[in-house]
Amino acid sequence: MAKRLVQGNEAVFLGAVKAGASFFAGYPISPSSEILAQASVYASKNPEFRFLQEEDEIASANAILGGSLAGAKSFTATSGPGFSLMQEAVGYGHKVGIPCVIVNVMRVGPGTGMPTMPGQGDLLQTRYGSTGDYTSIVFYPSTVAECYEYSIQAFNAAEESRSPVVLLSDAFLGHLNEVADLDTIDVPVVPRTLEPLASGSTRLFSGVATYPDGEPATADGDEFIRQYYESRDNRLAVAEKYNFHEYGWNKDAETLVIAFGITARVARPLAPYFALFRPIRMWPTLDKELAEVAGKYKKIVVIEGSDGQYASVVEHMLLRRVERVPLLGGRMSIEAISEGLDRIGMLPAGFAVDKKSTVAVG
Repeated sequence: MAKRLVQGNEAVFLGAVKAGASFFAGYPISPSSEILAQASVYASKNPEFRFLQEEDEIASANAILGGSLAGAKSFTATSGPGFSLMQEAVGYGHKVGIPCVIVNVMRVGPGTGMPTMPGQGDLLQTRYGSTGDYTSIVFYPSTVAECYEYSIQAFNAAEESRSPVVLLSDAFLGHLNEVADLDTIDVPVVPRTLEPLASGSTRLFSGVATYPDGEPATADGDEFIRQYYESRDNRLAVAEKYNFHEYGWNKDAETLVIAFGITARVARPLAPYFALFRPIRMWPTLDKELAEVAGKYKKIVVIEGSDGQYASVVEHMLLRRVERVPLLGGRMSIEAISEGLDRIGMLPAGFAVDKKSTVAVG
């Protein structure tokens, strides 16, 4: 494949195919629908790839759990409202230990919200959306090429952790077209090792607390705790292999900007003035990596497309106050960022925005 224009949603799908995905189930929802469309076209030309358009997102999430248990690397794609409907299936997948990938191309919420506008308000939901305690692995790329790369990594992490893994995107990134040569991105693929159903052995797939032999353990707190920590420790160990992040821009600056996904792209004109820490693995949080960086800076500002969801997480990680620039209502632009920095007294001297081109000058 030579260099060509690739859309973010297309790159996600191509990464899934590269990772060995052979089953997609989904329901169309902006701004993720191109992934479903790509899967439909691909399935029509490749009989080994199975495609199912379901009646809703609840059915889609449960279908990919079943497809994975049957032996296929499986995935779905949705946005915030659909991801909300999937939460019961997400919890079941974590309880039983089912590898699969859920792509969430975020838009402004809550509710139906602003279907064509980008948001980053699903961050906490990807960690705490379902019932009970479980350990989520979540990635969020910033470029079209990274959409491809971390799509593969999401499938790899799902296989190694035997859990649902979330790949985040957003309306701008999903619909962004960039020139890329995806063949130059070399990510080793983790093969499927989970034994499929009907292969001869006896296995239990119960969402209820049970002993390993299948007997109910719904009143045995010790057994629940044992299983929980075993699962948590395994997924944390897997996540350590995927501690992706970027540290750059002006490292000698006094202020550290934390931005991720599309906001890191939009904030790029600030590079001469600030250092940047960009988490790619959003969950589990990169506590050690951020702590090693953050101590060098007098101030920290989190720029994000929500009202402080990740800023609150950063404060918890670092046990220090951080400044906040929320980009709400789909207003992800350098102009909105500069206005936010100005409100908190952190706009660099001499920084201005050319409103015609939205490129920083000065």
